[in-house]
Amino acid sequence: MIRCATVIERWELLEAFATARDSITHIPVLVATLTGRGGQRGWAEAAGVDYDGETPQSMAAEIARVAPALHEELSGEDLLGLLPPGGARNALDCALWDLRAKESGIAVWQAAGLRPPRPVLTVLTIGLGDEADTRRKARAAAGYPMLKLKLDAERHLDVVRLVREECPDARLVVDANQAWTRALLERLLPGLEELAVELVEQPLPRGEDAALDGLRSPLPLAADESCTDRHSLAALAGRYQYVNIKLDKCGGLTEALAMTREAARLGLGLMVGNMCGTSLAMAPSFLVAQACRYVDLDGPLLQRLDRDPPIRFDSGLMQVPERALWG
Repeated sequence: MIRCATVIERWELLEAFATARDSITHIPVLVATLTGRGGQRGWAEAAGVDYDGETPQSMAAEIARVAPALHEELSGEDLLGLLPPGGARNALDCALWDLRAKESGIAVWQAAGLRPPRPVLTVLTIGLGDEADTRRKARAAAGYPMLKLKLDAERHLDVVRLVREECPDARLVVDANQAWTRALLERLLPGLEELAVELVEQPLPRGEDAALDGLRSPLPLAADESCTDRHSLAALAGRYQYVNIKLDKCGGLTEALAMTREAARLGLGLMVGNMCGTSLAMAPSFLVAQACRYVDLDGPLLQRLDRDPPIRFDSGLMQVPERALWG
């Protein structure tokens, strides 16, 4: 039997981070550690899906419920049947990948049949704020080639204009976090195009994706909250051009890799994102990022502290995680 332990941690952000949904100052996470019969340990971190009511406490309870079923031959496919998509399965699945890598000496990317990982360019996210805050954050981000801007139903084009003034050469992605209607989206699209925005993430509330039918958008749209696991993808094809894969939503690396294959089959472009967290949470997603056009794995850049060894970021260029961290 594989032994399992969980610990709840809170990581402080550099400053309050605001979106159309909420404003936060700390990231609570669950760390799961799996110990095999040989004594090797694999670990992973999950923040869960807060807008679905997940907390570190609820994830720990889910894991405790299935702990007796964690046998020595357990696989990621087995976990798909034990737990639903979400943070608890993410923590167990990624800890299991790490455990198997330590037991075998074979890196996760090799075990998964992937190519050797290379550095990727991640966005740096600028949260919502007033004009002074937005300008200050944009100036501080001037060295980053790609920025992601959080918007809502009242603060949208003005935010993009401010950042464009401060960072004229940056590539821009915007994220409404479900705050818009189709009518507002249609009204904003020409201005967003004029400001050289290249992707609009989750403009409408999830469950209202059909409202996008027939829309002729000059900019590609990405599904985030509307995209969960591979079974959600068919309904998104034709309405969105990209899907944002997050391990906390889909329930781990095993499902995320399956999603990349299914998205490619459906003709959907790929983005990988995060629910914030340390480098430990970003490391498995880094493997997904190898197949993605858009990468949003800047969680550690928003925090005061990080794991040791941390993933190294060079002005948005995310380096390959050390195996001493994970995988």
